[in-house]
Amino acid sequence: MMNYIAINRQAWNSKTDAHIKSDFYDVEGFLKGKSSLNEIELNLLGNIQGKSILHLQCHFGQDSISLNRLGAEVTGVDLSDIAIDQANKLTKDANAHARFICSDIYALPDNLDEQFDIVYTSYGVIGWLPDLDKWAQVISKFLKPNGQLVFVEFHPFVWMYDKDFREIAYRYFNSGAIVESESGTYADKTADIAPTTIAWNHSLSEVFNSLINNGLTISSFDEYDYSPYNCFDNTIEYEPGKYRIAHLGDKIPMVYAITAFKKQDNNQ
Repeated sequence: MMNYIAINRQAWNSKTDAHIKSDFYDVEGFLKGKSSLNEIELNLLGNIQGKSILHLQCHFGQDSISLNRLGAEVTGVDLSDIAIDQANKLTKDANAHARFICSDIYALPDNLDEQFDIVYTSYGVIGWLPDLDKWAQVISKFLKPNGQLVFVEFHPFVWMYDKDFREIAYRYFNSGAIVESESGTYADKTADIAPTTIAWNHSLSEVFNSLINNGLTISSFDEYDYSPYNCFDNTIEYEPGKYRIAHLGDKIPMVYAITAFKKQDNNQ
């Protein structure tokens, strides 16, 4: 198989440069105190004052810093070295306190040896991973006994569609790597980049079973008929900060959220 880690790292390095400058991420507003967290994950996280949080696939650190602003001790992880460099810079500019590690998720046990109250990961993350069982192993390893996973992700239903949401173009279930090249990026569709990416579709059953098989107990599961991000084509903002596909309206799920806790007797 192609070296998906190197290819995706290069893609996210090029995306990060574009994202830092984009209105989508609004770094200027963020540095003035705007939170990057949405209502969905804030409700699931609750009071995180004094909690230790491992933030997987943190991009250039806005959510990590937002979690720190709420009183948590945060460690962010991402495979993009440019994203981690920018996360460290943003932390300093924001006068925040967050630690960042550049690592592929599967290699994280080689780069970190501690456990956390919460593992947090959100929006466009698991599609970059070929093996969810290994993903769940990592989550379980880094959670304290009774520690909590808070996971918010785009619904696998949306990844079945073509770019315009007119036809079913991809299989719902994981049938192997999806290699694509596309100009621009979701945060700036006019950006002068054309990265190649390698991704995988993951069904809900694959997600649930990976967590259950690695010692986590599901405590909540919710689905939402909107995206808090305007990152798809043909969208309409039907309420402030809530986007749907214009011609599909509220007919499809766009986001789902899972909370789970690690069993005390789990030895992984």
